Amino acid sequence: MRTFATIEGLPVLSLATGEECGHVVDLLYEDGAVAGLVIDVKGWFRRAMMLPLEAVESFGEDGVMVTDSDVLQPFHKSGAAVLKSGRKRLQGTPLLTKEGEKLGLVEDVYFHEELGTIIGYEVTEGLVADILEGRKVVKSEAKLTIGGGRAILTE
Repeated sequence: MRTFATIEGLPVLSLATGEECGHVVDLLYEDGAVAGLVIDVKGWFRRAMMLPLEAVESFGEDGVMVTDSDVLQPFHKSGAAVLKSGRKRLQGTPLLTKEGEKLGLVEDVYFHEELGTIIGYEVTEGLVADILEGRKVVKSEAKLTIGGGRAILTE
């Protein structure tokens, strides 16, 4: 089990060449699961690429390993559900139950790195609550519906 915070900023390294392909900047998800990582690629025209989760060989403390840089795919932000940036951003979004109970604002996600299954959400109720009580972890493998500025656990 891993959180996005533990891999954000890590270099993506090619096992074939040893070269750095870019850095992890965001998490892409579809249908309640992690679909891949958004990678900031070095170069003249800095652009985002998508690394499908199944193309990741391993997650380490100091890097994300891939077989080669050719596993990276073009990433188009329009309509993509991501954790940190974009129109369908999850971070900072109120998380509600299907009964309408607000659990807090989403800060991070917990996921199985091999399967991509999201198994929980780290939520905050604000800075003061974080200092006094700490952030809460909501364990849930329920389907997540995102829209209208909120995220709803539907199952």
